[in-house]
Amino acid sequence: MKTFARLLTAMVTPLADDGSVDYARARQLAEALVATGTAGLVVAGTTGESPTLTREEKLRLFEEVKDAVGPSVDVIAGTCTYNTSESIELSREAARLGVDGILGTVPYYNKPPQSGIEAHFRAIAEAVDLPLLLYNVPSRTATNMAPETTIRLSEVENIVGVKEASGNFEAIGKIIRETHPGFHVWSGNDADTLPILALGGYGVVSVASHLVGRQLAQMIEATVDGLLDDATRINSQLAQLFTALFVTTSPIPLKYALSACGFPCGALRLPLVEIDDKSRAAMDEALRTVQVDLPVGAAA
Repeated sequence: MKTFARLLTAMVTPLADDGSVDYARARQLAEALVATGTAGLVVAGTTGESPTLTREEKLRLFEEVKDAVGPSVDVIAGTCTYNTSESIELSREAARLGVDGILGTVPYYNKPPQSGIEAHFRAIAEAVDLPLLLYNVPSRTATNMAPETTIRLSEVENIVGVKEASGNFEAIGKIIRETHPGFHVWSGNDADTLPILALGGYGVVSVASHLVGRQLAQMIEATVDGLLDDATRINSQLAQLFTALFVTTSPIPLKYALSACGFPCGALRLPLVEIDDKSRAAMDEALRTVQVDLPVGAAA
């Protein structure tokens, strides 16, 4: 079973002035991200405001983005919810549209036990002949996927890795050491990427790569090549941006930053709201510390 690239971007969903999904802008953004270092795209994930997207909007986004970037760039579809049967159905539809993989977020709200999490992902993996990337983000789901559960799931042929956003480096190290050969760990937090790579992790599913994709790609490459001084220097240069992107609920700061740097992607859907003054000031300051890779002046 194929795996994915080291640098994946959790792509925002551009919205038009009337609140509808701006599919033309989504295509432009996908192309721009690939041109500035991204090697794969996660579509309709958390950063893409997936809880407020309809089924029809998600499916069209998958199709439009895949058509825009072509066969050489993986599109990973955010199709999994707290409902296993619904996740299977949407994953199958996404597969028919030609996506390259599935993002499997740990079920949220209903708080299943570890045995339920495992059964949930095994059922999805069995139903869809695509690589499945697990996503552990307990700050949002209220449920942590234990490393032992991830280790057992790594034995499933088409479960190829996990996006780890727990921040628990002891658990992440255990996953890296004990999972099945070929199973990879991607950082789910930009600020954790370098430490996870140092532990033997594989890459990152990034928010910051919207703005500094080339630099993140260079940091990953330097780490893989053993040039840790170079990797540390890049990480330090980007550290303030990593913090600012999560100064309030993501993707609020990111959508503001995209507009501020000249690549607007519209507003947000309720219950997310526009950025507050304090968070705006933090993001403005962070943007002054970095060179933005994304093309500026690219009006919608």
